[in-house]
Amino acid sequence: MNIRLKMVLILTLFACISGGVLSLVYIISSPLIEANMLEEQNRAIFLVVPEAKSYEEKLTEGINYFECTDTEGRVVGIALPAEGIGYQGVIKLMVGLTPDLRQVMGLVVLEQIETPGLGGRISEEEFQNQFKGINTEPAIEWVKNQAPEKDTDIQAVTGATISSRSVVLIINKRIQDLRTVM
Repeated sequence: MNIRLKMVLILTLFACISGGVLSLVYIISSPLIEANMLEEQNRAIFLVVPEAKSYEEKLTEGINYFECTDTEGRVVGIALPAEGIGYQGVIKLMVGLTPDLRQVMGLVVLEQIETPGLGGRISEEEFQNQFKGINTEPAIEWVKNQAPEKDTDIQAVTGATISSRSVVLIINKRIQDLRTVM
């Protein structure tokens, strides 16, 4: 048998085995990954709407959100999943809003792949806590290298203006989308 043909057959065999192993790992790990993501989402809902004791998922005209209620069934907030593009990739957020959508109750960054030490700092509590109590009307804004002056301002992470701006834009767009259907 020709040596080239042997090499091609061996390489093909290794590729098929590797592909099969990767497929098997994906099949086994996929349900675990989904369960972990659902658990993280549930945790985030109760973090962004701290007064909530339960929630109900709603889907209105293609926009999903979670209506959060207290023990007596009163709506105490809205947990709004949001995602968009940051500096290096997708940023996924959970935003807690008052029932009238006029104020942010909390923010949790669920997923991001921004630059570690710079844009990755959007996952830090210090950045996320800036959003608590901030007004959403007319829109949330970011300021750079200065303290926020208005009740709609947050301070951008130094050296990560694009990531900070992306978070603000993602939140503003998602709130605007929700307002159009509620």
